[in-house]
Amino acid sequence: MSEPTPKTTISSAPGSQRTCIGRTVVAQGQIVAGEDLLIEGQFDGTISLNDHCLTVGPEGRVKAEVRARQVVIQGSMIGNIQAREKVDIQRTGNVVGDIAAATVAIEDGAYFKGSIDISRDAGAGAAGGASSSR
Repeated sequence: MSEPTPKTTISSAPGSQRTCIGRTVVAQGQIVAGEDLLIEGQFDGTISLNDHCLTVGPEGRVKAEVRARQVVIQGSMIGNIQAREKVDIQRTGNVVGDIAAATVAIEDGAYFKGSIDISRDAGAGAAGGASSSR
């Protein structure tokens, strides 16, 4: 029995929680959470998951400013992304906006329009870079 396994890279700690915004949900506003978040529906606003992962599912449509530890895009994302660790745009992903992260991965077939700023650990003393905080 072989079942197809969707390719989703979410490295969350064992036992951590994950919230899902379903396909039929349309929401706007501000999300601040202390757990991973999966968006399958539509969201417009700001998302802050400082120590957690945001995943925009294949049917997800997000228009937001995002701050998270890790961001995985399989659907559509419009807005700037600031990730402490990694942004992963998978082949079905569509991103319009600027990215600031330690690591950025863009699979073949994915769409990206914007700029990328590879941010270094503040403790490493990045040369010539002044860090900005909002």
